[in-house]
Amino acid sequence: MPLKTLFLNPPSFDDFDGGAGARYQATREVRSFWYPTWLTYPAGLLPNSKVVDAPPLGWDVGKTLSLAKEFDIVILYTSTPSLQNDIQIAKGFKSLNPSILVGFVGPHPSVLPELTLKADPVIDFVVREEFDHAIPEIANGKPWDEVLGIHYRIDGEIRSTPDRPVLENLDNLPFASEVYRRDLNIMDYEIPWMKYPYVSIYTGRGCGSKCTFCLWPQTFSGNVYRTRSVENVIKEVAYIKKTFPGIKELFFDDDTLTEYRDRTRELSEALKPFNLSWGCNSKANVDFETLKMMKDSGCRVMVVGYESGNQQILNNVKKGIRIEQATEFTRNAHQLGMKIHGTFIFGLPGETPQTIEETIQFACDMDIETLQVSLASPYPGTHFYNFAKEKGYLMDSDMVSEDGIQTCNVSYPEIGSREIFMAVPKFYRKFYYRPRYIARVLKRALLSGAERKKIIREAGEYFRFMARRKEALRSPASR
Repeated sequence: MPLKTLFLNPPSFDDFDGGAGARYQATREVRSFWYPTWLTYPAGLLPNSKVVDAPPLGWDVGKTLSLAKEFDIVILYTSTPSLQNDIQIAKGFKSLNPSILVGFVGPHPSVLPELTLKADPVIDFVVREEFDHAIPEIANGKPWDEVLGIHYRIDGEIRSTPDRPVLENLDNLPFASEVYRRDLNIMDYEIPWMKYPYVSIYTGRGCGSKCTFCLWPQTFSGNVYRTRSVENVIKEVAYIKKTFPGIKELFFDDDTLTEYRDRTRELSEALKPFNLSWGCNSKANVDFETLKMMKDSGCRVMVVGYESGNQQILNNVKKGIRIEQATEFTRNAHQLGMKIHGTFIFGLPGETPQTIEETIQFACDMDIETLQVSLASPYPGTHFYNFAKEKGYLMDSDMVSEDGIQTCNVSYPEIGSREIFMAVPKFYRKFYYRPRYIARVLKRALLSGAERKKIIREAGEYFRFMARRKEALRSPASR
């Protein structure tokens, strides 16, 4: 039998959604949790394994460490801002079960495998990039020097094996949703702008875009969009509908589901018979006919990375989108009755006080339904990190404050880190306090008691978060 393996998204800050699937490595403004999808694939290949997603469960360190003696291996999904926290969790497992093997996976160990191992001797090995097959091979007793794509420690010495080829045939992987059913409770997962409860899966990996700031394609999944066959995706959709009959929405969490137009249309057509509401991540360049096919098949909402309302900034980060394209795309989506959750970033190269105003005005003019405003974070392994370090724009500070609030660790001659940090609440106020937006919210509250309760709860979470954010200004990480 393989070694008993625990796949863990460790406990962290309150409402920290930085786990194996989330793209936002900080505490959320409003309770939001994505599924730990990356952990489910190797778990699906190991029958005596278990996925534990501590943050949405509300598990603290003590509750999580109670599992220590039940397993032979613990795999922790880590990130740059959560690394030190996750090392402490690993130490807890070792103290209670000295023979347990500790492996770290995720973008940070992929880019800095040796430094990750050197961060603390409690880490026995790290897997670089995709870890679907490396972990099962280790659990099944394969000699470590024969397991491709790992760095490991033996007799105090760090060694490495050659890179593992990128996984091309994604149809051979187990369904993530099968492991959701085995180990997770879908009621623990909620995203404010999606119908509840929801289920999210990937239909592919990687992204063909070249955005210099984006973590995942540059460090982990690759700059080529590799896809499952539509037939294979539809088999999982059928499984989800049968297994979770109460779900209200399905989300395809590929970096950019709409990258290949013909495949997007084929998938949309195949989804029609299921009569499911669904959503996806999209660039703001999808043509009207493809949008219409998506809408006709049940697509209700898209997450769109606008990033900035300034064309020069978009050019600086190689976004590959023109402001005019984004405007037309948004107009077409709204004409079809589709909802948009827009994501924006302050602090990208070229940011100035004026470009911040342009971005806020752009978002208000687009009148999208909801938005998220993040701070530019130069993650190791990205072109943005190299640029900021080379130019001297990278500050010697943490990416998050002591309680998980995202901080700004870039500063430019034209605008400092503190001003960039303070632009986020300003953006939220100007967007969400518009009479037009308030009228929409009040209408939703009047038409539905359940919606009214949801709005009140989320408003309370938002204001508490903003109060904590002000407090984070006093943290050394914010200075």
